[in-house]
Amino acid sequence: MSDKFILGRYIQLDSWVHALDPRTKLIAVFYFILIVFLANNFIGYSLLFAYLLIAIKRSQISYKFFFSGLKPMLWIILFTVVFQILFTQGGKTYFAWGPISITSLGLINGGYIFMRLFLIIMMSTVLTLTTAPLELTDGVEHLLRPLTKVGFPSHEVALMLSIALRYVPTLMDEAQTIMNAQRARGVEFDQGSLMDRLKAIIPILVPLFVSAFNRAEELAIAMESRGYQGAEGRSKYRQLRYQTKDVWVLLSMILLTLAVFLSRFY
Repeated sequence: MSDKFILGRYIQLDSWVHALDPRTKLIAVFYFILIVFLANNFIGYSLLFAYLLIAIKRSQISYKFFFSGLKPMLWIILFTVVFQILFTQGGKTYFAWGPISITSLGLINGGYIFMRLFLIIMMSTVLTLTTAPLELTDGVEHLLRPLTKVGFPSHEVALMLSIALRYVPTLMDEAQTIMNAQRARGVEFDQGSLMDRLKAIIPILVPLFVSAFNRAEELAIAMESRGYQGAEGRSKYRQLRYQTKDVWVLLSMILLTLAVFLSRFY
């Protein structure tokens, strides 16, 4: 599973999206997430989906690679959708049993939830696949820098975000290694009752947590040994500069907002 989990990974290419300023990509992704909740019909979600496909195309990463990377998170999306369908009241009732029911409003809301989660996850994946962790750190720090005037630790927040994104694939790879080791000892993760499967996960979580804490300690020691003292007195090797293409991206987001807003009336 870990080799297909793409959220948090970075692929170095010479694409139009890769060349964008990280601040532009961060603003565009968070703005896109807000627009997702503005859509309320098929036309609006179609516009958002088309914008997502264009972004993937301009990143020069294949659609197959993107959609295969969604599979590990598909169960979480489906669980959320099913929960929404079964416990939403309203509209025409197709099935009812106690507090559980399937209604027309539940099906509609379930479809909306699926599209929202899908769009948010895929656009966030575009960000991480086309932006190096160090660029993300610089972008977040620059965007949060005005808050330092009120005592907000923008550099530390950016550093934590960068480290978290960097170690998501590493932890997934390590979890897969532990699962393979447990399978070699005869442990079955996909057989037995639900309780048996939950018990089989415990031998994975304990060494995974121990390994994560060990990695955190090693990283802290490495940073201290290199004289890390936070943002105070640090100079920047990479200087961020907006380009014409960044302006076009922001303008396209404004046009997308207007199109989605107008679609609410059709």
